Amino acid sequence: MNRKRMQSLGLILAVTLTSLALAQQKGTVAIGSKLDSEGQLLGQMMRLTLEHAGFTVKAQIPTGNTFVTRKALIEGQIDIYPEYTGSAINNFFKGQKIPDGAPSRAAQSFAIVKTLDLKLNNVAWLERAPANNTFAVAIPITLATREGLKSLVNLAAYVNKGGVLKVVGSQEFFERSDAFPSFEKAYGFKLKADQKVVIAGATTTQTEQAAASNTDGANAAMAYGTDGAIAALGLVVMTDPKGAQPVYQPAPTVRGEVLKKYPEIAGLLNPIFKGLTLPVLQNLNRQIDLEGKAPLDVARTYLASKGFLK
Repeated sequence: MNRKRMQSLGLILAVTLTSLALAQQKGTVAIGSKLDSEGQLLGQMMRLTLEHAGFTVKAQIPTGNTFVTRKALIEGQIDIYPEYTGSAINNFFKGQKIPDGAPSRAAQSFAIVKTLDLKLNNVAWLERAPANNTFAVAIPITLATREGLKSLVNLAAYVNKGGVLKVVGSQEFFERSDAFPSFEKAYGFKLKADQKVVIAGATTTQTEQAAASNTDGANAAMAYGTDGAIAALGLVVMTDPKGAQPVYQPAPTVRGEVLKKYPEIAGLLNPIFKGLTLPVLQNLNRQIDLEGKAPLDVARTYLASKGFLK
């Protein structure tokens, strides 16, 4: 073997060993998510991206509802999961002064949760997606057409004059002050206990299908702004002209000590979330909720199509 070839092979070996050494230096990161399709989709995006970058990932996808997943992050059971600005600003900082109107203003809401979470909990927020995955109420198009219901103003008037309404949702949807109770408060109506169908740990796929098929007499459903199955199920979302709902933009939330140890995580995930517009998320959610694809598969195909995975 000639000297040049030996040198070339030596260089290749050195590069290979260096690459292996760098890969071995990457640590283990535990990733979680909430129960809904989008939460799992975003969690799997983060998982695939970090695995591709050489991290060892412990996937706990899904982890639980908002409060279970948040607790897991704070207690160090997971290191990162996708959270929403609206959920945080309304639920995580009790006792902190939040300016009036801030939850409904995207940039201000994000700045507040980013600052407070880092200061109070050493939790870092990375780049947020531009999509707004707000809570919503969806009803069958047939009911909306028959009663002339387009907004929550119309829906409240319909309920207050004795119209039949039975909403299916998760326990969290009915209990969180920033979810269904915010609609009741803003629009001046109140449902009785027998007008609420509670499905433990329900996703919007389940609630929308239940309302579409009139399960247990339900004719309204908990929905999200980025859902992809609403129109296909013959449902329509009631608009929120009073802005009862805060802005819900998803972003990775990371334990501060983990991000300090692995600052490259931000550079890996920020470009991905910046590209998650409303139409993009609606399309990806539709593939999961209507076509029955697994969140992991949808995440992998999307990331590969955008060049994030080779």
